[in-house]
Amino acid sequence: MWWFQQGLSVLPVALVVWSAASFVFSYITAIVLHHVDPLVPYISDTGTIPPERCLFGIMLNISAFLGMATVYVRYKQVYALNPEKSKILKINKIGLTLGLMSCFGLCIIANFQKCILYYIHVVGACLTFGVGAVYMLVQTVLSYLMQPEVHSKDIFWIRLTVFLWCSSSIVSMFISSVVLYSGLYGTNLVQKLHWDPQEKGYTAHIISTVSEWSLAFSFLSFFLTYIRDFQKISLRAVVSLHGQTLYNTPQSFATDEQTLLVAGSI
Repeated sequence: MWWFQQGLSVLPVALVVWSAASFVFSYITAIVLHHVDPLVPYISDTGTIPPERCLFGIMLNISAFLGMATVYVRYKQVYALNPEKSKILKINKIGLTLGLMSCFGLCIIANFQKCILYYIHVVGACLTFGVGAVYMLVQTVLSYLMQPEVHSKDIFWIRLTVFLWCSSSIVSMFISSVVLYSGLYGTNLVQKLHWDPQEKGYTAHIISTVSEWSLAFSFLSFFLTYIRDFQKISLRAVVSLHGQTLYNTPQSFATDEQTLLVAGSI
């Protein structure tokens, strides 16, 4: 058995590989068609013009689905490991909510392009990266509370390091974006896909784009830390039948028989 076949470790692996591929494939397509500049464009700019827009959208939607599945499995795992610790259980529920919100934001990014519906796109980015960063913080706190009984201190320090990387990228991107779009370097920069290094505002633009790529890969790196944890968990789905047919029958004739529909790992 390969390492990614153990438990549900395939979930975070698929999430990271697929999400990275969605960025890379869209970038390559946009560069080949000369829709953006080769030197570090905004990730959203690589998914603005067809055909890369179609590829960007469908791949990020699948990433959002994989993200929701990963967040849910993480929630169930923490719950199962700490059934009687009310503090951890409460924080765990908060983490589930934040994680699902972040994945929903990714759907918004995928379906509302930056150059078409900018403000909705920004809302999606805030949900994905802003709320997502808080999700990372919550999971880091959970890792702290569960060590050393559940896992080693190393995983806590790794997640804390990735969270600090994410936070620094957010701060850098926010400051450079505020400077860039303050009006000092012109208007309607949101629609601008090609930049000349000699233009005013180019430095702020590069800092902002590099920060965005750094932020995206800090998220992917955080989910990589789930791989070892997910090797230790499997889920099963059970269906309860209330009758042997699908006809409407009196309640007195309903049976209590339960049938196991899916057994084994998902």
